[in-house]
Amino acid sequence: MSYNFAATPSKRVGILVFDGVKMLDFVGPAEVFVEANQSVAGYEVVLVSADGKDAQTSIGARVEVCCAAEDSGRFDTVVIPGSELPPGKFVTPQVLAAARHLSCNTRRLASICSGAFVLADLGLFDGRRATTHWKFATELARRYPSIEVDPDAIFVRDGNLYSSAGVAAGVDLALALVEEDYGADVTRHVAQSLVVHMQRAGGQSQFSASLSGPAPRSPLVRGAVDLICADPAYPHTVQTLAAHARVSVRHLTRLFRAELERSPAEYVAFIRFGAARDMLHAGYSVTEAAMAAGYGTSEALRRAFVTRLGISPRKYQQRFRSTARTDLVMEQAVS
Repeated sequence: MSYNFAATPSKRVGILVFDGVKMLDFVGPAEVFVEANQSVAGYEVVLVSADGKDAQTSIGARVEVCCAAEDSGRFDTVVIPGSELPPGKFVTPQVLAAARHLSCNTRRLASICSGAFVLADLGLFDGRRATTHWKFATELARRYPSIEVDPDAIFVRDGNLYSSAGVAAGVDLALALVEEDYGADVTRHVAQSLVVHMQRAGGQSQFSASLSGPAPRSPLVRGAVDLICADPAYPHTVQTLAAHARVSVRHLTRLFRAELERSPAEYVAFIRFGAARDMLHAGYSVTEAAMAAGYGTSEALRRAFVTRLGISPRKYQQRFRSTARTDLVMEQAVS
């Protein structure tokens, strides 16, 4: 299916769809390009599949395509979306062949979410920087060590190759592509029409569901971890933790790095940050969260948030604390 609301579109955008494709991964960017046509005769969006057959999306709906990838002609931009299916299931030989053909017939190439695995499997990201959804980043880096994977970026450009984090990040990337083509004024109009930010503050770490990491394997490290988690605000040091475990500082540090991939000091900071973040979720003030988690001052917590997530704790709390609380504030403002 081809969506063309402009009289004489100058740029063709090809989007490869397949069974199991995550719908928002391709619908979001497509809507950005189509919305731009309200301001400029800019884009023709063309959906293609490997064999020319319609595809079944992640929500079960079938989407009509224009043609097979090999019959689709040349594009200005090609977008490869992702899937909730494991890469081993949706990155099939047919999808790879279609993506390879499209990559040879476009000026620029972009992946959304786990679509990065398609370009990675084709070797297109070798020696380059790329990103994907935070939950796939570790696997992408492990499977393709020649890629410089940035797990926190909303989107990445490396030459004519682009990659983005999951789902809604495809909208961010598409807005950036429109700005490259037609400037900030057109992009601002698109963002306003779609009620989205032109550029989001911070990286995708702020959207991850939880602070994750390896679990301790040995009773000795587990005991130290339990001690830290029981009282994050306590001034834990590698010396106090080693004394509690009755081992040397060197031995404890070696065990922490082997089992938790962090030094004892790094692990204490990791737990404190998680505790502060959980308190912000629960509605505590920045000062209260800072004191309870062991930061001492709200400024220290602010520096930790900016370093880790790229935004202040107050802005983070405003974004993620509670939709119910936001609705209540809105109702009070209207009444």
